[in-house]
Amino acid sequence: MKENLEYILPTLSHGLEIFKRSDRRMRDQFERNINYMRVSVTDLCNLRCVYCMPKEGIRQISHDEILTFDEIARVCRIGAELGISRIKLTGGEPLVRKGIEDLAEMICRIPGIEQVTLTTNGILLKDQLPALKKAGISAVNISLDTMDRAQYQELTGKDCLLQVMEGIRAALEQGMRVKINCVALNECNEFQWGKLAALAKEYPLDVRFIEMMPIGLGKAYQGSMQEVIQKNLENIYGAAKPDSGAVRGNGPAVYWEFPGFQGKIGFISAISHKFCKDCNRIRMTAEGFVKPCLQFAQGVDMRSLLRGQTDDKELKQVFERLIYEKPRCHQFETEKADESLEQREMSKIGG
Repeated sequence: MKENLEYILPTLSHGLEIFKRSDRRMRDQFERNINYMRVSVTDLCNLRCVYCMPKEGIRQISHDEILTFDEIARVCRIGAELGISRIKLTGGEPLVRKGIEDLAEMICRIPGIEQVTLTTNGILLKDQLPALKKAGISAVNISLDTMDRAQYQELTGKDCLLQVMEGIRAALEQGMRVKINCVALNECNEFQWGKLAALAKEYPLDVRFIEMMPIGLGKAYQGSMQEVIQKNLENIYGAAKPDSGAVRGNGPAVYWEFPGFQGKIGFISAISHKFCKDCNRIRMTAEGFVKPCLQFAQGVDMRSLLRGQTDDKELKQVFERLIYEKPRCHQFETEKADESLEQREMSKIGG
């Protein structure tokens, strides 16, 4: 294990003075404040979205290969001591992991963690909401690409739209902050954009349209850009104006106000409106591999370190080095193809 650490941890240069431990902020070599970690708790999912997971599913990794709740909480605690203040639980589908509310409560209790939220497809949400809210989950992002029941089944492999809508309404009734995430697919769900946006008119929630990321199965699909979607919505609902309110989340979404809407319409446009200069996140897979950038394969196998008797001081050094060396930006637009790029499906990485 010491040999592994010597490989992972070259002598920390004076450049690491960029970390501001005194104010609990962790900065990379480009002065970005890294305060947000997306934590995948499972690579399993109860849907088979066409751009995310093959119809036949994926190889099921053994229970021993994924991090335990104690191991996940330890990584979150170490991250919090270095400036991570916001955690998003993801998957796969996080609600298929038994006892997820126990993990949420463990993380919520960590000093320095200000917010723990969850991304879900919403199918199991209604029944698990009371326990999740009690554990401290303050907001949910719900993936939904269409309001058409037949198309929903075509895109996901299951006829579960009604359960998703029940989950959305239940979350709002419980007083949770709700955001709907729609992957905008060219020549696929564009006729549904207006109906999805209407949810932000009918309910006090936000609807975000996400550009397709060319990762895994997503490479086979053409996404739609923000300007196209916004023009479509303005033709239906009238001119929009930039949101002038408070910050509405952890990440890069840009929000717009439409007349008569209770919620906002957001755009996450990683390709057409590259936001790497403001990136504040890292992510950890269910197997404990921590990635500083979605596109690149580089990262650190925290599982091996956690199970190799590595102490907290050494783990912090690993974290610091990982953050410091976070790439300046992704290169999705170049269509570069080499071994430095991520080859796994999104379900294996964590959405």
